[in-house]
Amino acid sequence: MSAPPSTTSDGGLSAAHGKPATIHDVAALSGVAASTVSRALSTPGRVNFRTRARIEAAAAQLKYIPNAQAKALSSGRTKAVAVLVADITNPFYFDIIRGTQLQLKAAGYTQLLVDTEESEEVEVNTIEQLMQTADGVILTASRLTDDALALAAAKMPLVTINRDIPGVPSVVLDTPTATNQALDHLISLGHSHIAYLGGPASSSSNIRRWEALSAAALERGVEVVRLGPFAPRTYSGAAAADALVHSGATAGIAFNDLIAIGMLQRLQARGVRVPEDISIVGCDDIFGADFCSPPLTTVTAPVEQAGRVAVTMLLSQIDPGLGTLPRHQTVLPTHLTIRGSTGPART
Repeated sequence: MSAPPSTTSDGGLSAAHGKPATIHDVAALSGVAASTVSRALSTPGRVNFRTRARIEAAAAQLKYIPNAQAKALSSGRTKAVAVLVADITNPFYFDIIRGTQLQLKAAGYTQLLVDTEESEEVEVNTIEQLMQTADGVILTASRLTDDALALAAAKMPLVTINRDIPGVPSVVLDTPTATNQALDHLISLGHSHIAYLGGPASSSSNIRRWEALSAAALERGVEVVRLGPFAPRTYSGAAAADALVHSGATAGIAFNDLIAIGMLQRLQARGVRVPEDISIVGCDDIFGADFCSPPLTTVTAPVEQAGRVAVTMLLSQIDPGLGTLPRHQTVLPTHLTIRGSTGPART
């Protein structure tokens, strides 16, 4: 049993030895069990009005501050949601993080941000740990297998962004459609030999874009070759640019803007003019894409909206009482933004 509370210099009570008051101090002063104090402070409706009033008065007198972990244990909620990103240095994730942060804050939740470093192992270990410390998880560009994702979704509330798996709620940016728009744009400029500079082999978005692009090229009767894979970072652009020049293609569609920007830098260093000699298209329309030389033609997506929608879908799983009907999938449209990095094919 804890020591009885002692009187402070201002006439109030505190725990013995000047330590912060505990739930046992409140229980001793109000003459009830600690479990009753926990119920009264976390779910007031389960405790008699007079008993609850006595407990609240004792807590106020002792200046008792409920422990967050104890509240989580009694309510089963931590009011925290984890957002996992593959690479926090990639500007693509900035708007997703902003969207999830604003939506979670509005709902009274705290955001836990984790960089999984493009690693499946880090992602798996993080999800296992979060099952004890978060109410749910939002995964962006997950590198997990379909089976691993389905298993994780069965264990805790979970929403993916840019990953479409049966039974796992997801928000999908329809970049394949805009990638096909990029193909039509290049064809209209006279390009018939085009290369796709692919991203990570484990990326679902990379696979979806290539499948859509190769099918569209077959329908339109033009040649599209796949080069790579390349890491989705600026430094990979040099190797991607060299591969593009070696392929003989007159235009390249890059997996993301970071690769495309690195390609622009490398082509300039080699004396290859963009778009006079080669046209370049990126994807994501990250901050700075319009500051390039030349400004980058790229696929534009409602990235911040994707973060907000993912939070709404997740909270409908965590708290069905919110009245929001759970959705299995939301598909957000994208479009091609044409700038100066694309032009007529060289003759």
